[in-house]
Amino acid sequence: MRRGIAATALVASLALAATACGGDGGSDSESGGPVTITWWDTSNATNEAPTYRALVKEFEAAHKDIKVKYVNVPFDQAQNKFDTAAGSKGAPDVLRSEVGWTPAFAKKGFFAPLDGTEALAEQDKFQPSLIEQAKYEGKTYGVPLVTDTLALVYNKELFAKAGVEAPKTWDDLKKAAATIKDKTGVDGYWGSTAGYYAQPFLYGEGTDTVDAEAKKITVKSPEAEKAYGTWLSLFDGKGLHKADTTADAYAHIQDAFVSGKVAAIIQGPWEITNFYKGSAFKDKNNLGIATVPAGSTGKAGAPTGGHNLSVYAGSDQAHQKAALTFVKFMTSAKAQETIALKNSTLPTREDAYTAKVKADPGIAGYQTVLSAAQPRPALPEYSSLWVPLDDELPKIAGGDESLDKGLSNVETAMTKLVPDFTK
Repeated sequence: MRRGIAATALVASLALAATACGGDGGSDSESGGPVTITWWDTSNATNEAPTYRALVKEFEAAHKDIKVKYVNVPFDQAQNKFDTAAGSKGAPDVLRSEVGWTPAFAKKGFFAPLDGTEALAEQDKFQPSLIEQAKYEGKTYGVPLVTDTLALVYNKELFAKAGVEAPKTWDDLKKAAATIKDKTGVDGYWGSTAGYYAQPFLYGEGTDTVDAEAKKITVKSPEAEKAYGTWLSLFDGKGLHKADTTADAYAHIQDAFVSGKVAAIIQGPWEITNFYKGSAFKDKNNLGIATVPAGSTGKAGAPTGGHNLSVYAGSDQAHQKAALTFVKFMTSAKAQETIALKNSTLPTREDAYTAKVKADPGIAGYQTVLSAAQPRPALPEYSSLWVPLDDELPKIAGGDESLDKGLSNVETAMTKLVPDFTK
């Protein structure tokens, strides 16, 4: 499990320092030259990466003793690539790690604990729940760079024409969708069949796919069955778009929303810039953002996503020291303000929500719903639990499988992912 590597975070043994390659950037520190660290950035290569490249140049200008080899790695490939590279001590010094990867890589000993280091010197500036989500077994393995959650995003103009307000409950959403259809002719709501997008229904019933503390699989509990029953009911009725189970479902939903063909969807802030490119949101202020509807508990909840910057535990001491300086710079209030202004992503620290940042109605809107975001449990396998849901939920929504059968299949698949959990 390579757990020993983590314990050597900033006091790496001479043996480790001699064998670790510290990414593939190399170092000229022995000859008095700058240390070169490698950063794997997993952001969108077109919309987001240019901002990070510019910040790297700004960092290098301010830190003449450190060079950064920037590598943009496709998000859908990065987890496996890093896993393979870290296992052979060839990983980058810094990784932009999706929050769900952080505990998994920490468990394997691939990430260095950052508590008490320069990277976390301003820990009290970050949202506490995001710091908590970067922890594994009491230690912090990442510094939050950007955060996100799901919200009900809606077309204000269509809602106004129909005379409806943002719904507070799922039942309210059904009623609003029917009214919107009657008054405007377009569908009121289009739901997703992806497991991640079904999380708000679970939280609305006070449950989750698993109870990490009790080590129990709860995806087929009475509360979960009720949640998925509500989720399923939103694919059938006036103003409710039927389930799209095709491989391009995500794109279809997004395109329909930005072109004004559907009034509301559940979506995250990573699509803010794309919202604005659509014909329905040429006026950015037409974008409505509300907390996801609540379930029968009366409480609403949505999953917390985002990315941390983590440091490779296999790098030598000189590279780790430089990496910590880089992480501190990239997660500073100034850098996060720049990232938010350029990429329309959400900062992880309150002092980065400046007046300029909040002038973007998308960012300002999503900031208001962050209080309903629920941190993921520090369970290394947690993100993988959505895989069987992604397999079964489209079958259920498409009418090819009953809810009971589908959830039973999910439960069986989850027992293999968390074999020490009970049902």
